[in-house]
Order: sequence, then C-alpha cells, then structure tokens
Amino acid sequence: MESSYLTSILKQFRYYKYLGEKAIAQLPEDKLSWQYNEDSNSVAVIINHLAGNMLSRFTDFLTSDGEKPWRDRDAEFGNAFADKSGLMAHWERGWQTLFDAIETLSESQLESIVYIRNEGHTVVEALNRQLAHYSYHVGQIVFICKMLRGEQWESLSIPRNQSSKYNEGKFAQQQSHRHFTDEFLGESGNEASGQNPPF
Repeated sequence: MESSYLTSILKQFRYYKYLGEKAIAQLPEDKLSWQYNEDSNSVAVIINHLAGNMLSRFTDFLTSDGEKPWRDRDAEFGNAFADKSGLMAHWERGWQTLFDAIETLSESQLESIVYIRNEGHTVVEALNRQLAHYSYHVGQIVFICKMLRGEQWESLSIPRNQSSKYNEGKFAQQQSHRHFTDEFLGESGNEASGQNPPF
C-alpha cells in the first residue's frame, strides 16, 4: 500500500472509528437506544446501520457490487441487539471488513472501477463516498452523546477557550510532514495518547 492517498484515507477512517468509540464510551448502556423523536435514529441504530453498510460495501470490494443481495438496509434502522457488547461486536466486524479491504489495495488499483447499486465508481471515488458517509454518521453519534451527557460530557476536540494554547504548542514545533491523526492515534493507527483531536 505505497500510495499516500491510501495511507491517508485509512488513517482518516481509523480517526472516525476512534471518535465514535470515544463518544459511545461516555454513554450509559441504557441510553444507546434513546431517540429524540420517532423519526430520529438512536446511537444503537446508527451503529447498526454503519456496520451493515461497511459489511456490504467492503466484502469482496473489488469484485462484487457494494450493495449486496444479502443486505437488508431497512432492518439496519432498528436495534437488533440485546446488549451493548453484541452491538459493539457488530460495529467492530464492520470496521475490520473495511480495514482489511483497504489494506490490501495498491496504487495501481485506485482507478479500477467498482460498483455501488450498479453505478460505477473509481476506487478513489468509492472510498471518498464512504468516508463522507461514515463521518456524517459518526458526527451524529457524537452530537447525540454530547446532548445526553450534558455537563458530564468530556470534549473530543480542543476544549473551549483553549485554541490559542493549542496553536501555540503546534507552532512551537519544527515544521514537518505528518498526518494530523498521528498525535492521538500514533503512526500505527492505534490510540496513542490522551490528546484531543485537532478540530
């Protein structure tokens, strides 16, 4: 996986997984199914939908349509899991399927055509589409968790009124080429520190 694009987008997918898990960890299990109203999705429903989408899109990524015949998208908008551990195992399966698919890609495959609902995308277009989709839903998870936690919420970004201090630290460093996720995920993509993501 020599492409800087593939390295970068893989880190960005890991980043959104990290943000989602940091938010979900702050939520009591009995709040995972909370909905603002009947037309809104709970955190549990969003997790179920994300995992279902990932399993469909990234199973046999290069060789079969991303909308699998076995996928039941409508069922994803219900919570089919009895407890948090089952739900989070499903989340993990979805992400691992995504990571496994991307980690086997090479630069020569970036312009290959893959299909989603019979519509052709280059690999780059398909990955960009999914990154936008997943970050959209992870943002919803974070927002719901923040609302439910209220004053007990632990910020996942630069705390209020701390931007100047954060920037001071950044500009005190030597200029270098690095990925913005490395300071809290590390170069391996695993959680490295207690730093907040640099929004």
